[in-house]
Amino acid sequence: MRVLRWAGIVLGSLLALILVALGVLYLLTERRITRAYEVAGREVAVGEDSATIARGEHVAIIRQCTNCHTADLGGAKFIDVPVVARLHTANLTSGQGGMAEHYATSADWERAIRQGVAPDGRALLFMPSHEFYAIGDDDLGALIAYLRSRTPVDRAFAAQSVGPIGRWLFLSGALPLVPAELVDHTAPRPVTPVPSVTVEYGHYLAESCSGCHGATLSGGPIPGAPPEMAAPLNISTDTLTGIGKWTLADFTRAIREGMRPDGVKLGSDMPVAAFAHLSDDEVAAIWMYLRTVPAKAYGGR
Repeated sequence: MRVLRWAGIVLGSLLALILVALGVLYLLTERRITRAYEVAGREVAVGEDSATIARGEHVAIIRQCTNCHTADLGGAKFIDVPVVARLHTANLTSGQGGMAEHYATSADWERAIRQGVAPDGRALLFMPSHEFYAIGDDDLGALIAYLRSRTPVDRAFAAQSVGPIGRWLFLSGALPLVPAELVDHTAPRPVTPVPSVTVEYGHYLAESCSGCHGATLSGGPIPGAPPEMAAPLNISTDTLTGIGKWTLADFTRAIREGMRPDGVKLGSDMPVAAFAHLSDDEVAAIWMYLRTVPAKAYGGR
């Protein structure tokens, strides 16, 4: 009986510690998740002509807006693992359940896309605004024009939630759940490079690559991603595990056809359909930039 009593005390103490730890974890993360931001959006010129809308569609595709928010921009479930999170990408149209009605001005769209903050001041969960922060006014205005031109989609989602594993990953810095924290909302706007085959313009276009391949572009499993999702490759200049030995032709084939130089097909998560819309100059510019990325062993993200 004494052994059972001590076992019960030990188990009870462990349970109490776990509950306390979960409570602290929840408090620390919830304060950051629900923080209200006082961020002024910036107005940008939004044209309505067909050329502007076509440019906006191009931006939406190559920046992978249509991958996450789906081709009709009505949104979709993104993560549905309760212990990690239940997140969805927003319905960006003016249909039922859509966000367009809350974004009356270009400043509202700018605040959300570049700064990760909704019109009511709440942070947008998992919206990679830190990757879109540098997007130029011309491209942003065209993107907004395209979003406004889309057919309304009626699609609503249940409230989002973040589980204990997701909160731990967020607290440890492995999961960028609140990208608004990663944006300097008071910094001057970065200068947008002129579209050309240059390292600067390639860097501008490749901003969104870090979402999958990591800040160092060295790839590896994405924290919190579903287990069936293939780990992104190393696209740094590392010659052993990266693309240090690739040529421009190798790179072009990889992003447009999803094929490595050795003939191995890339995983289905590689957005080949989106990258097929890149022009030859855009591909060459991205390649020029990637050639400047420091070599890092695979998995460093």
